[in-house]
Amino acid sequence: MSIDELSTTISDMYRSLGDRPAFDAHLHPDLTIWESDADDLLTGLAALDDLRDSRAAAATGPAPVSVAPEQLGAESWGDTGLVRYVLRARFGDDRPDVCFRVTDVLRRDDTGWRIVHHHAEAMR
Repeated sequence: MSIDELSTTISDMYRSLGDRPAFDAHLHPDLTIWESDADDLLTGLAALDDLRDSRAAAATGPAPVSVAPEQLGAESWGDTGLVRYVLRARFGDDRPDVCFRVTDVLRRDDTGWRIVHHHAEAMR
């Protein structure tokens, strides 16, 4: 059952993209983050907010019309879970989709599953 919960947690999180508080409810406040466009390991929601804000300032063109996980695979060991997936951003114009390989490590607490480590790598 927890494997379905893990996949649902990831899908629900991306459905709330654009609503930071709802999205961040799926993240542990002290999570660590590796991102293709960040030079260093990021720690905590404040560091993630800085990255988000710098991305927004550098953005050109319209935002994606959808961002959704695909090819989800999940495993769990007690209150620890791992979810691997491809994250695809689709655009409404002639730009090609942008995809990332993602691995998220989650822990379950009294509020449910939350991401404690996020690793995303841009695909060519």
